[in-house]
Amino acid sequence: MPDLSQIEDRIATESAFVDDLVEEIGRVVVGQRYMIERLLIGLLADGHVLLEGVPGLAKTLTVRTLSDAIGTSFQRIQFTPDLLPADLLGTLVYNQKEGAFSIKKGPIFTNLILADEINRSPAKVQSALLESMQERQVTIGERTFSLDDPFLVLATQNPIEQEGTYPLPEAQVDRFMLKIEVSYPSRDEELEIMRRMARTDEHAEVEAVASPEQILRARDVINDLYVDERIEQYIVDLVLATRQPGAHALEDLAPLVEYGASPRASINLNLAARAHAFLRHRAYVTPEDVRAVALDVLRHRIVVTYEAEAEQVASADIVSRVLESVEVP
Repeated sequence: MPDLSQIEDRIATESAFVDDLVEEIGRVVVGQRYMIERLLIGLLADGHVLLEGVPGLAKTLTVRTLSDAIGTSFQRIQFTPDLLPADLLGTLVYNQKEGAFSIKKGPIFTNLILADEINRSPAKVQSALLESMQERQVTIGERTFSLDDPFLVLATQNPIEQEGTYPLPEAQVDRFMLKIEVSYPSRDEELEIMRRMARTDEHAEVEAVASPEQILRARDVINDLYVDERIEQYIVDLVLATRQPGAHALEDLAPLVEYGASPRASINLNLAARAHAFLRHRAYVTPEDVRAVALDVLRHRIVVTYEAEAEQVASADIVSRVLESVEVP
């Protein structure tokens, strides 16, 4: 077992910026604490995030504010049916005067990317983005470029207006660490949003209260957080229960699950639980950390059967049943 006191000292130092970061984002974004925390988990655990929510829920504002608060570059890309991979990655441009090709880099060369309505572009564009997410590099012509670090893709999907969309295949959705369903604000939050935003003058400016270097140092600490063997077993049990419900006293779920979560789920559940513990300035992971992030890590990795769709059982319902049934260490 590692020396927890040493890890705690490092966490006290390297996580000091977290509360300031959340407070600074809160100066601009009203409510949405859940979304903000999950974006930070993705950032700290080096995992991309898929956001699903109706328009107007401050998704773009939150991502832009997060970027400003950590002093990184930011690009918002509106995905449309006529978008080409070159519009995203960059291309070779012929210089007639010099008689040679030069490379023009695309908007993907940044720290934080908001891929707005990713499901409105055809498979070629989606694949180009998702390959960059996985490989952390882009090839233009004969040259390969490494992407900046930190590099985080935050993609949005609109659950309404599905006409003219190209749904992400399950294998591609699996590359996102988290899928977050962004909800409407409460009545009090809605009132505060109206009072704060219903103005024609400039809104509050965001100050950089953290740096990319701090994020990278925080990732190093997260890698050293203590995860007990029983917690690791618990993570694996949760994932296996989505694949073989019958073996975990969930026989009634077996006809509802076409495919369970992939091995990426186990990896990302471990990483996200570590980041969740880090945000709470802890040197070790508890079952509560795992349970807190399990829904967002697993919901998009479970493919339900036609029978489940007929009974209106969503993948989130299956994850909830698994969390209720698998024994907590």
